[in-house]
Formats: sequence, C-alpha cells, structure tokens
Amino acid sequence: MRQRARLSRGIQYAIFAIIVIVLIVVVDWKTFVDAFLNPKVIAEQFPGVLTIALKNTIIYTALGFVLALAMGIVLALMKISSVGPYRWIATGYIEFFRGVPALIVFIAFGLGIPTAFGFSLNTYLTVMLSLGIVESAYIAETLRAGLQAVPRGQYEAARSLGMTHTRAMISIIIPQAFRIILPPLTNEIIMMTKDSSLIFLVGLSAKQYELALFGQNGITEPSAGLTPLVVSGACYLVITLPLGWLARRFEARTAKMRK
Repeated sequence: MRQRARLSRGIQYAIFAIIVIVLIVVVDWKTFVDAFLNPKVIAEQFPGVLTIALKNTIIYTALGFVLALAMGIVLALMKISSVGPYRWIATGYIEFFRGVPALIVFIAFGLGIPTAFGFSLNTYLTVMLSLGIVESAYIAETLRAGLQAVPRGQYEAARSLGMTHTRAMISIIIPQAFRIILPPLTNEIIMMTKDSSLIFLVGLSAKQYELALFGQNGITEPSAGLTPLVVSGACYLVITLPLGWLARRFEARTAKMRK
C-alpha cells in the first residue's frame, strides 16, 4: 500500500516537472513580461495605486463592514427572538439579500434612487449602504449560528445570577458567539473587499477610484498590457492575504479551545 502511494506521488511529481519544463521552453518570456510585468508600467502605477486606489478600497470596505456588522447583530437577534414578527422580518430580509446579486443593490443605490427620487447619494454613502445591506444578511446568518452554538447553560447561569435577558446577551452570549464566528467573519471581510469594486457603476472621479477601476483605467494606456491589472491584483492580496492568515489563526485557536 505504501509502495503504491509512493509510486503515485512520484508519477505526479514527474508530471508536474514535465509541465514546468514545457512551459519554460514554450513560453515567449519577453512577450509575457511585457504584457504582465512591464517594469516601466509598474513604476507608473505608483504612488497612485497606493495613495488613491488601495486607500479608497480599504475605506469603502470599512464603511460597509461597520454598517453590515451593526445590522447583522440586530438581524441575528431578531432571527432567534421569541417574537414571531421579528423572526419573519429578519428571515425575509436575510433570504432576499442573500439571493439578490450585490450588483443589483449597487445599481439601485447608485442609479435607481437618483432616477426615481431626483437626488443622488454621495459615493461613500452609496458604497456603505450597498455593501452594508448585502453583507449584513450574510453576517446575520453567521452570527445567528454563533449565538446558537453557545451552550444554553451559559444563558441560564447568567439569568440565575439575576441578569436581565439583554444584559446576559450583551455580557455573556454575544462575546462568546463572536469568538466562535471570527474565522467566517474574517472571510466575509475578504468578500466585502472584493465586492467593493462594484462601486464603479456609479461613476467615480479619478480621486475616488478603487483598485479594480484603477487597474481597468490603467490598461487603456498605450502599451500598458495587463500590467496595471496585475498591480491592482497584487494590492488586493496586500489586504486579503493577511485576513486569510488571521482566519486560519482564529480557526486553529478555536479548534484548540474545543479539545
């Protein structure tokens, strides 16, 4: 059995090595570098990609997350409430915004409201509402699962000590739920970071560009190739890779606490 496993691994490594060698030989590396990693074009992207695009992407994500988290907490508590109408409203909201593409919500706030009501929202408010409303539905479900994962005995013990329902939830249940949901919550921030690129629909000035639009605008320059998009993608990784590392750390800590 072990011999067969070693043979299988050896074959896979050999196939991988052959593929790498073929790529090295076949690919026109000069053309590849000019198209994707042109040093001159990369230099032209700075400092704008950092001082404008990356900064705006972080701001847009942070604004959306603040609203999404606040609404998500309220919706999660409504979802597990003993009051029927609260549960119905929360369930309807969550199912609707989990089922509707974020693109439609951005169009509604960025283009629909100005057309229907004759006034427009500024860029920051548009992205905050659009991202916050959509992501609050996902965060609410994540938090609801976390709240229900806290042992019932914790709540009963708090009540037996004379705590009110509200104080028990705020002081005992919600903090424990947040420790449970930190990994998926971190993943939601990563998704919000990428969804923030949908703000391009409302039309932005150069100073309001986020990373995706900055890269898109960059490839329209003569001989730029796809290098501006590669630079923008690398800047997304500056945000998402540390968040992914945090999520794995939280998962490892949670697994260790459960042992």
